[in-house]
Amino acid sequence: MAKINKNKLGLAIGVFIALLHALWALTVLAGFGQKMMDWVFPLHFINSIYEITSFSIMTALLLVVAAFIGGYVMGWVFAWIWSWLDKCCK
Repeated sequence: MAKINKNKLGLAIGVFIALLHALWALTVLAGFGQKMMDWVFPLHFINSIYEITSFSIMTALLLVVAAFIGGYVMGWVFAWIWSWLDKCCK
């Protein structure tokens, strides 16, 4: 089995998750956030008690940066576990 590069996987997942959250921020900016939530929650058999607030560029930037960091950490940890299992479980 090939060893996974922790940094590359962390970056790939971090960028992917950040892009998803940037798309959500753009959805809120366009005014479709509440409509999307009102559609998604019932699909999961959930009554929504949440209300989408007004768009803020600083909140959106913080969301995207936090999502990237979280995605990077998850990717890095996944690659570390994968490489550890590859070493110990041959």
